[in-house]
Amino acid sequence: MQQDLEFSLSNITLRGIGYGDPSKPMILALHGWLDNALSFQPIADYLTDYYIVALDITGHGLSTHRSHGAHYHLIDFAYDLHELVESQGWQSFILMGHSMGGIISTIYASCFPEYVSRLISIESFGPMTKDTQSSPTQLRESILSRLKAQQTDAKHPNSIERTIEARAKVGDIKFESARLLITRNIREENGQLFFTTDRRLRTSSSLRMTEPQAEAFMRNIQCPTLVITGDHGYESMRTILQNRLNWVENLTVAKCEGYHHLHMDNPQPVAEKIVGFLS
Repeated sequence: MQQDLEFSLSNITLRGIGYGDPSKPMILALHGWLDNALSFQPIADYLTDYYIVALDITGHGLSTHRSHGAHYHLIDFAYDLHELVESQGWQSFILMGHSMGGIISTIYASCFPEYVSRLISIESFGPMTKDTQSSPTQLRESILSRLKAQQTDAKHPNSIERTIEARAKVGDIKFESARLLITRNIREENGQLFFTTDRRLRTSSSLRMTEPQAEAFMRNIQCPTLVITGDHGYESMRTILQNRLNWVENLTVAKCEGYHHLHMDNPQPVAEKIVGFLS
């Protein structure tokens, strides 16, 4: 069973997909950068004892974009998430994120531990960081990339099939998984194809956290936490995991066969790890 979801907040409307029976325990699921709520469709078939609320993060999928002149900052996604939680009156839930969604989930679980009963992070383990000395360069590159995006015309897809092929190739993701994502990231209007994802998401981050800041967030996570990596996932992810293993007190680490989108390409063993952890 699958339901279209819509949540009107003060400045944005978040949309998503509900998978399963709403009377069952809820998993709130956040997708990766430039993905959308359909990224959790494959694994939902194996998590039938739970109700998955998969969101389109602001600027992604069918959710609204930030207002004109605004930008996308990691911490604002955590703000959107808590406004949603408060608006719905959710008291306790399982939080699951893939890649960027895992980073947002980690930050949220740290700031609002009373709401998150369990944390599941797929191919992600806390914020991406840079050293303090790089801050001026980071900000300069961000400003320049935002100006460049503002001064150039948006590129539109010529063909859905070609876009799917490109997504599969660039992302090391199966064709069927790429098709799922693209069907929600493209709309057609008067015969012209448009990306639904806000292109401002492709500009450089203004500032990344430092490693001590990341450590402070992660050491404040109080709930049992599961991290799942792919045996062919990002090498940088495996390095980060090894360096941070002692930062989260109640931590379970699991590995499954697959690349960065293993929860889509190889969902059954990933779901089995999740069910075992939640049980």
